[in-house]
Amino acid sequence: MKSLFLAIVLMVQVYGFKIDLSHSEIKNGQTARITLSQEDGVKYNYLSIKDKKYKVFSNKVFLPISYYEKPKTLETTLHYTQKNQEKTKTLFFKVVDANYTKETLKVDGSRVKLSKENKKRASKEYAQAMKIYNTTSAKSYIRSKFIMPINSKITSDFGRARIFNKTLKSYHSGTDFRAKVGTPIKCVNDGKVVLVQNRFYSGGSIIVDHGQGIYTCYYHMSQFDVKKEDKVKKGQILGLSGDSGRVTGPHLHFSARVLGIQVDPLQFIELVNKEL
Repeated sequence: MKSLFLAIVLMVQVYGFKIDLSHSEIKNGQTARITLSQEDGVKYNYLSIKDKKYKVFSNKVFLPISYYEKPKTLETTLHYTQKNQEKTKTLFFKVVDANYTKETLKVDGSRVKLSKENKKRASKEYAQAMKIYNTTSAKSYIRSKFIMPINSKITSDFGRARIFNKTLKSYHSGTDFRAKVGTPIKCVNDGKVVLVQNRFYSGGSIIVDHGQGIYTCYYHMSQFDVKKEDKVKKGQILGLSGDSGRVTGPHLHFSARVLGIQVDPLQFIELVNKEL
């Protein structure tokens, strides 16, 4: 089995086919795109990291890097079929620290130190969401560039460490947009609504499946204008912004999941839009 280090060049010739990497280095919490050239007799199946598999669609695969991934050389394996023979190549990527900032928030104590009942509720909602995020369909709804869910000032970027009431609890898993209660929220691209629910942490929540393991999420909403299983178009109004869930004031929390991994939604949109 041959190996290839992909942190040096963006386009390389590898034993009969080309690999194009969108980034020479990948920051934690961000996404890279790998494009594999079309070659006769070669079918690309998936990229694996330990026990996790990332499906190749149309000779492309997204590589989302967890926020919690430490700087290191990440070893991955490309699985493909060549002339009916199963083969693999080992690829290495350099993960670097994004150096996210920290922010301190003061919220209602019941939202930080949870009661037994609220812990059970939050745990159930998390499991339900992860079941959705870990579902990858072959169909893609994306036909054009992504748009923003709202034209407003960003008040909190992805990746900030969240210190609630002087206790480090989490990191900011999305991008916050300023939005007074009742502001219309747009769907960022075509897709299918897979969750419409009032949840403990995220309040009024909508999740849209864009296909091939790509999901966008819209939180703290005050009104829903769509329901589960609805097919939605880019720019369609999903509902109205609000201040539900664990918040310090009204706003829209917008986030994205790629192949089950929480990633910087704006960096992911920029990455995809470059190709469309």
